[in-house]
Amino acid sequence: MKSLIDHARSFSVQVAERRQEFRELAAGQTPQALFITCSDSRVIPSLITGARPGELFELRTAGNIVPRHDTERPSAEAATIEYALRVLDVRDIVICGHSHCGAVGALVRGDDLSGVPSVRDWLGLGVPELPAFGDLGRAVRHHAVAQLDTLHGYPVVRERIAEGRLSLHAWYYEVDTGAISAHRPGPGGEFGPL
Repeated sequence: MKSLIDHARSFSVQVAERRQEFRELAAGQTPQALFITCSDSRVIPSLITGARPGELFELRTAGNIVPRHDTERPSAEAATIEYALRVLDVRDIVICGHSHCGAVGALVRGDDLSGVPSVRDWLGLGVPELPAFGDLGRAVRHHAVAQLDTLHGYPVVRERIAEGRLSLHAWYYEVDTGAISAHRPGPGGEFGPL
């Protein structure tokens, strides 16, 4: 924790050296994409994409889950999606799954999650039944595409797609190699190099 605190203490010096850039950020944000990914500390959207401050609007959830839209139960995820599209006019949403995903791995293996009931219940909300895959990577890629399907249940997403103002993307990030692959919609729906 000490290294994090030391950096936080010296961050204002870095901001002072880039004063104009941070003044522009203070005036507002115009992110290029909403990037939905896992809470996993090894997945760092700005590192993966090279995004600078203000270029990505991020939503991080355990297992990069997008819960089903429910007007009776507001959620932080629904609020983030709505704000990104209606206020920030984001035109791309990326769902990024990753290798070595503990959440999807627990589901694939059928782990006993009774000791972490909130995790168990959260995963039950957003993960459709995963087919029996021989490897975790295939399961995670399938899961990322399933989250795209869930996004289609959001009225604002359907509206923006119908207007031609929104594109959805599923990515898969390999933690150990840094490789990114992207879902190719259509027959087969395979992933290929980005």
